[in-house]
Amino acid sequence: MPTSAHQCESANVTSPATVTPGPVPDPAGLLRRWRSAGQLPRQAGEARSVPDGGWSDPVTHVERLPARPGTTAPWPAWVPDQLRDALAGRGVREPWQHQAYAAELAHSGRHVVVATGTGSGKSLAYLLPALSTLLADPRATVLYLAPTKALAADQLRAVTGLGLDGVRPACYDGDTPQAERAWIRQHARFVLTNPDMLHRGILPGHNAWSHFLRRLTYVIVDECHSYRGVFGSHVAHVLRRLRRQTERYHRARPGGPAGPVFILASATSGEPARAARQLTGLPVEPVTEDSAPRGAVTFALWEPPLLPGARADTEDLTPVRRSALRESADLLADAVAAGVRTLAFVRSRRGAEVVANTARRALEEVVPGLGTRVAAYRAGFLAEERRALERSLIHGDLLGLASTNALELGVDLVGLDAVLICGYPGTRASLWQQAGRAGRAGREALAVLIARDDPLDTYLVHHPEAVFGRPVEATVLDPTNPYVLGPQLCCAAAEAALTPADVELFGGAVVKQTLDELVAAGLLRRRPTGWYWTAPGRPDVDLRGEGGAPINVVEAATGRLLGTVDPGSSHFLVHPGAVYLHQGVSYVVDDLDLEGACALVHAEEPDWSTHAREVTSLDVVSVREYQDAGPVGLFVGDVDVTSQVVSYQRRRIGSGEVLDTRPLDLPARQLRTVAVWFTVSPASLTAAGVDPAEVPGALHAAQHAAIGLLPLVATCDRWDIGGLSTASHADTEAPTVFVYDGHPGGAGFAERAYQAARTWLGATRDLIAACGCDTGCPSCVQSPKCGNGNNPLGKADAVRVLDVVLTNLPEPIDAAETLADPAANPG
Repeated sequence: MPTSAHQCESANVTSPATVTPGPVPDPAGLLRRWRSAGQLPRQAGEARSVPDGGWSDPVTHVERLPARPGTTAPWPAWVPDQLRDALAGRGVREPWQHQAYAAELAHSGRHVVVATGTGSGKSLAYLLPALSTLLADPRATVLYLAPTKALAADQLRAVTGLGLDGVRPACYDGDTPQAERAWIRQHARFVLTNPDMLHRGILPGHNAWSHFLRRLTYVIVDECHSYRGVFGSHVAHVLRRLRRQTERYHRARPGGPAGPVFILASATSGEPARAARQLTGLPVEPVTEDSAPRGAVTFALWEPPLLPGARADTEDLTPVRRSALRESADLLADAVAAGVRTLAFVRSRRGAEVVANTARRALEEVVPGLGTRVAAYRAGFLAEERRALERSLIHGDLLGLASTNALELGVDLVGLDAVLICGYPGTRASLWQQAGRAGRAGREALAVLIARDDPLDTYLVHHPEAVFGRPVEATVLDPTNPYVLGPQLCCAAAEAALTPADVELFGGAVVKQTLDELVAAGLLRRRPTGWYWTAPGRPDVDLRGEGGAPINVVEAATGRLLGTVDPGSSHFLVHPGAVYLHQGVSYVVDDLDLEGACALVHAEEPDWSTHAREVTSLDVVSVREYQDAGPVGLFVGDVDVTSQVVSYQRRRIGSGEVLDTRPLDLPARQLRTVAVWFTVSPASLTAAGVDPAEVPGALHAAQHAAIGLLPLVATCDRWDIGGLSTASHADTEAPTVFVYDGHPGGAGFAERAYQAARTWLGATRDLIAACGCDTGCPSCVQSPKCGNGNNPLGKADAVRVLDVVLTNLPEPIDAAETLADPAANPG
């Protein structure tokens, strides 16, 4: 949320007072205008109407968050005058109370996590002790970790801009030229990097970093709420490996401290101290009381209107909503035309390109040249492209930006008036983080959540209490995941032999068992002095669980590198024949070489888009826990999932008409993971009115909706999870619905679903029953990732299935499972 004129932004120490904007538009006024019929430009045949020709207000709820004054505190006595003067030059006259409290904790040697709202100045909370120490002790060093390169680069600009003598800040990441890296290792005192570079570059070469590690005083872990699931579990072990090495080097300094102080910064999140302890393995003090001022915010929930007529590719009359991407593009174009500086968050890389492209075209029709004020920003761009876009946005050359969540984090975006959120981002923590990007100092801001045709989005825009009346989720991660723990122990052993003391550091008894398995597999060798890595090279471990090197997207005719795609998405995004978008230009993929990690493309502007289709099979390996509820069984356990992208559809742009389906010859992929599943006896289904012939469609519909609603109880989105349903599974011998984590070894989502099953499945049942469609639609039981073309689906029977499940499952023992929570809005 916005800050006052004398306070720093969340990821910068640049005060909004240093920006000299022109006349500030009224962002909330836009909302009033948008709610009037006919105000937005439309494509031919896309009049804003419902099938009966009437007008439907797209806004389902408006939440007003009032302005809040801030509370300051005196400067801590240990802050040097040089730093105070530098901050005063940036408009920071005094710290907010929570900043001073967190800084005092860290300065006294206590590990701390600051979990306050967006724009609350968390950066100053960690910069005060870090920079003060660097100025007071010319030998001290500081390590800053960010989940994205953009955030680290932004922090570098902030620290460099203070002009402090002797701090010598520098970014050390994959974009750092080789010629600069040796200088950084030897001379930089404030090193900004990311967990991937710490894992692959710094820790394996810790001998070359010995001077830096020996003097390491603070480790800053920014945006730590983003370390969840498999990625978060890996990062937890990377931080333990860092602690292990710093303690070794600190012991070489007689009388020196045992290790650095950890300062973590997080968006408002549930149980931040618990999540921080899981990440670091250390006792952590939470600071959650936000004393920064906040400007007023208008937050609207927006459901795109229904389009008249039947679906273009079928003969049924299922109501179809206008695309959230097209709706977001029109709102972005209208905001830019009105001079409102706007950021549109879009779920996918392709979606960000589509929104930016559509908005540009609309603006060019109105004012030639205005389209150049809009751009796309996403992962996969080359480093120089990202930096240029960041500069253009900060300096105001761009008025509108369509971005993936790459800009969700604390990059300094001073001066934005409005944020459009195209589709629920998966967690309330991300929702509030994205919404908080808007707001000039002391002025009203506008945030709009634009619902996709998706069960979860539909549920949320019609249940605002699930957005505004609940605290944000706790971060879910599982460092004991064997697919994480084993590889990370190998990495640690490759850096230095593991000792019995390290067993406790990395997790205790489960670590000893894993070490025995690694020795049996020949990966480690047990000696009296510890466990040793046996191979000549180092382990190749991917922190983000993407399964190997990124796929390079190369223009075949020129050899030009356009960007990259992560391996896990390559089968869907750059399969042969796929349409690939890059900065508004479309390409068609000629060839995908998975072994060579390269996709060759040529420029083309087809009038169709591509959509990959996947088939899946699942085998139960073991059951960890279960509930026997008579005709219903609820289970959580380990499963083997086999999936393969077998074909893709070409759909005409605009109408969605399916032109054809083309086969693909891509390898199957195997996944050992964790699933939650329920079984229902055939007799109970018959008694509930579900005909045996309709059971497959009923279970399939329930599975789709359950996947869509799982983010209500776990910090995931539907793309983190998968599912399968069958009228008679070979392992359960009963009608069964499975929902599984889409990561090797699991990510904690299935376990959370098992614990909160009644809440999760109850919301799923209510969503399906409340949807106004007759036979099922994308808002309730249709899925955008269904490998069977959303067939068969039985909407009414899915409600009957879930009624049987909910009738028989016992009430939850743990009150934490309940969905409703009267806690104050975290925004």
